[in-house]
Amino acid sequence: MTLNKIVLFSFLMIFTSCHGQEKANTLKAPTVSKPSPRVIKNFNSAALAPDFDTTLVSQYIRSIFEDSKGNLWFGTLGEGVVRYDKKTLTYFSNPDGFNNNTVFAINEDKKGNMWFGTDQGVYKYDSRQVVGKRFRNYHQKDGLQHINISRKSILVDKSGTVWVGTHGGVYQYNPTADSLGTQCFSLFPLLPSINVAGIMEDKDGNIWFASSDKGVFRYDGKTIVNFNEKQGLGDNYAGGIAQDKLGNMWFTMKNGICKFDGKTFTEYTPKDGLGGTEFWGIIIEQSGIVWITARGSTTRFDPSVPLSNSKAFTVFTPANGLNCCVQSMFQDKSGNMWWGTGQGLFRFNGTEFYQVKQNGPW
Repeated sequence: MTLNKIVLFSFLMIFTSCHGQEKANTLKAPTVSKPSPRVIKNFNSAALAPDFDTTLVSQYIRSIFEDSKGNLWFGTLGEGVVRYDKKTLTYFSNPDGFNNNTVFAINEDKKGNMWFGTDQGVYKYDSRQVVGKRFRNYHQKDGLQHINISRKSILVDKSGTVWVGTHGGVYQYNPTADSLGTQCFSLFPLLPSINVAGIMEDKDGNIWFASSDKGVFRYDGKTIVNFNEKQGLGDNYAGGIAQDKLGNMWFTMKNGICKFDGKTFTEYTPKDGLGGTEFWGIIIEQSGIVWITARGSTTRFDPSVPLSNSKAFTVFTPANGLNCCVQSMFQDKSGNMWWGTGQGLFRFNGTEFYQVKQNGPW
């Protein structure tokens, strides 16, 4: 079985099991005065479930990003990429030159170009181009030997370099080569062949690569350092990566999460209060609150509260309004928290989760 088929099969197994569960009670959304956005969509959705709800922003939301103009972008499984600019909800897919309906990663470069990671390579969106030529697809002929882009694995670093993580390694983009019409992606030679699970740049400019089988790698611009079980990382699997306001690095593992303060690793597991199993996503609010997604639940963790205090961990399940299969988390510039799931888009109001459909509430 090829890698692409294995990955697709794994996704469908997770989504099918999620969809097969009883739907959660979606809590009442707050009263808002924002008008419903105009929906621009010139194609029929490729629904993966027979009872697909066409009022959702999308059924499966794999990635969320806010660009420099304040627009929100949602990468989906089945409906391409969706842009919300507070007035319109625009769906980009095949008719627009975006020939892939599955989007795992989103980022923006310093020129305002949007980058999308899919299971068929990378797309760059240049809004300055004429309609029909705004999307450019990069794949094998452009140097991407591995075209299955990993979740949360497109990074634009402080210098403007575009990094792309795949299921076979990490690539860098060369804009000069692109302008000359030559291969513009090259495999980053200092890393081994890894299945990348996430890329991020820390406050000091170090770039971190989380992998699904070889732990975590840190690149300081000159050398690579690998952290794995031998160095104290709880597992060689690192599914998510984040940094808190104190500079600590956080990683998700199969059986919990791990904090690295630059010297030592501290592990947190369900025994400490985490909910669920198979931990994969992590995000840290501006306030320092850590959110962790896992199979079956999402956990809110306040590191400032002693572990002995029951308020340190708060576990949310479908009974709290958040449906299963959380696939992405994001905090926008206004501090709003967004969740992409296997049953649409959700927001958190500080106490409860509520669903956001095409007509809101936004």
